[in-house]
Amino acid sequence: MRPVTPRGFRDVLPREAAERDSIARSMSGAMAAWGYGLVETPVVEAYATLEAGVGGSLEGTAFRLFDSDGGLLALRPEMTVPIARLAATRFAAEPGPYRLRYVSEVFREQASMRGQARQFTQVGLELIGASGPAADAEVIAVLVEALRSSDLSDFTVGVGTVEVLRAIIDAAGMDSAWEDSVLKAAHERNLVAIDELADSVGVNKHAAKALREVPRIRGSRKAIEECRSAAAACCVDTALDALGETWDLLETLGVAGKVSIDFGIMRSFDYYTGIVLEVYTSALGLPVGGGGRYDGVMAEFETPMPAAGFAIGIERLHIALSEQQAEIPVPRLDAVLGGDAVFAFAAARRLREAGWAVRLSERVGLDLVREAESAEAREALVAREGQIVRLGRAGERALPLDDPLPEPPTKSWATGEGSA
Repeated sequence: MRPVTPRGFRDVLPREAAERDSIARSMSGAMAAWGYGLVETPVVEAYATLEAGVGGSLEGTAFRLFDSDGGLLALRPEMTVPIARLAATRFAAEPGPYRLRYVSEVFREQASMRGQARQFTQVGLELIGASGPAADAEVIAVLVEALRSSDLSDFTVGVGTVEVLRAIIDAAGMDSAWEDSVLKAAHERNLVAIDELADSVGVNKHAAKALREVPRIRGSRKAIEECRSAAAACCVDTALDALGETWDLLETLGVAGKVSIDFGIMRSFDYYTGIVLEVYTSALGLPVGGGGRYDGVMAEFETPMPAAGFAIGIERLHIALSEQQAEIPVPRLDAVLGGDAVFAFAAARRLREAGWAVRLSERVGLDLVREAESAEAREALVAREGQIVRLGRAGERALPLDDPLPEPPTKSWATGEGSA
């Protein structure tokens, strides 16, 4: 048979894998600089655990399976609930807050489109046990710094709050079916449907006005006051005051230039309770990442405490970086080394001890040079008894390497830069 890869899954070859690893390391390093510790969780969770944390939005998105004990499991479709479960079960005796980061594969049943696979990698963090504007500002600031560390230049972090929309819905005085319809339309950013729902018979006129206007409000700090005016009769002052304090802290941290207030943001999962975040870039028509505050999730695991976090999709970010023609740093191969196996193994060991990254080859002469060029190696070398000899561009032998061996090269004849 001819093997095939299942829909929505793909193999990742060395160059792309190296670039994705570089992106993840850079972002994870930016989080570590803020004191976030790396954790790992099982690829599967009990379905009941995910269902308790995520709610109804889990249905239709999780890959479910039964284990040999008859237990219903699911491949994790996101990382917030697994991290919350970890904190509730492993850190319950430790005082918070907990600052945790991860680089993890997640699995989600969905249509397979560009940047929207069924298996993808998330890099993210969770700040558990801290609330208020300072905690929200920290999460947003780390998100901006992590994106900057990836060399993504064209991006905006949209910041909204579900508290405003929920206050408007409460003020509308309608039944639960109408409320669910508003939330569904908000999740889909369907402004036409929101307008139609605002015009429903029986909706409080002040709430109807706010419902039509607020999801369209976005911008800098002035947007907060625009929202306050549009929803003045809907008890939104407390939420907006907190958002204003968060904005002021973002300005102090020097990241407000990458942030836009956007009251139209509503994340797809049901557990968000405060700020919500989405990352946009002109290079991709889908959000690169998102997150927010989910103060109710930990209570589902009998350890009530506030929490907030974000996740970035490495695959989408990689596409965006490629579209922006960003140079993604990856480890370079210093040399391809040929020669008799006895001499080559000994020479390769010496080179690696000197800090070189070396690949062995059975080729000689010009064929060895071509292999080095194809591998983007900086040097083509041949091992001889007692010597390691550099090859020239045409495959001829040039000068032997010095003894003791030099530092790994920083330039390459393979790209016409000359030798180090």
